[in-house]
Amino acid sequence: MKIINVVGARPNLMKIAPLMSAYKDYPAVKPLLVHTGQHYDERMSDLFFRQLAIPQPDLNLEVGSGSHALQTAGIMKAFEPVVVEHQPDAVLVVGDVNSTIACGLVSVKLGVKLVHVEAGLRSFDRTMPEEINRVLTDAISNLLFVTEASGRKNLLSEGVDESKIFMVGNVMIDTLTQNKAKADESKILEELKLEDIAYAALTMHRPSNVDDPSVLGRILDALEVIQRDMPIIFPVHPRTRKHLDGPALSDRVKTMGNLRILDPIGYLDFLKLMSSARLVLTDSGGIQEETTILKVPCITLRENTERPVTVEMGSNHIVGTDPQEILAAYRRVISGSRGKCKVPQLWDGKAAQRIVKIMAEEI
Repeated sequence: MKIINVVGARPNLMKIAPLMSAYKDYPAVKPLLVHTGQHYDERMSDLFFRQLAIPQPDLNLEVGSGSHALQTAGIMKAFEPVVVEHQPDAVLVVGDVNSTIACGLVSVKLGVKLVHVEAGLRSFDRTMPEEINRVLTDAISNLLFVTEASGRKNLLSEGVDESKIFMVGNVMIDTLTQNKAKADESKILEELKLEDIAYAALTMHRPSNVDDPSVLGRILDALEVIQRDMPIIFPVHPRTRKHLDGPALSDRVKTMGNLRILDPIGYLDFLKLMSSARLVLTDSGGIQEETTILKVPCITLRENTERPVTVEMGSNHIVGTDPQEILAAYRRVISGSRGKCKVPQLWDGKAAQRIVKIMAEEI
């Protein structure tokens, strides 16, 4: 059985890593790894492949960045000859990036079975490009692997045949579980001169948060207060850095001495940074999940989440971008105890094993 596995952006790497490892228990399965090159930073990509022990891609399509239309079309044009040449039994896509829907469309139009890992997640916000990618990919998939109960419920409400849906857990958590001990050995706290549980970690990259100076300015209003209490460690996405360095905000950011802006860092260092933080502020879906397992309070700078189980477990606080709401959540978090949240069903580090077993039986 030949399966083409697609990655396109850095978050996909954490999802594909445990799957590539799980295939080793099935000698009859021949996995090919295709990197579309949707997001590609050679230094960071090499670091992630090495740290997560992912085999080098069999093919790199090197599509590069562009508008949603240009990028999606470019990925489809580059991926179609790959499917035609290799004639796989299935194509597996993960997450919700443009590569996910682009490669999914190519596959089903060529009559190849499509497998979607991390299916059924819904923010119910159609202004998010990721939400469009999720809904469309799920609609055309043959096997849908869900991470939480809401995913199954959403798919059934959209008319997906129950026989296609499998609750398997979360491959992101597989990667975290497999790498936590290595991350604990990271020297990032010493390098940054940080005390354990005495700082906040921050990530922010969504266009709705960083492209509009007025929205980003409101978030900075809250960060300005928090950084008076504790350092905020902020590995900055290139998209975000461009706006922070712009004329509207750069002078203000420079006055915030405890907002410590870093270049992007590797997976193990960031896992250590998260696990030792007093709290995490983010607009990332994956980090909402990781903080739940790490039992670190998470303040999500969005009006919604496609991962409601993280709120149900008690780790995640959805606050939007209003500075008063952010600060109210911050004060609740620091006045409470750390580590009291629950663990979602099947987030036990074995999701990839379940997925590969089911594929071997179903395809």
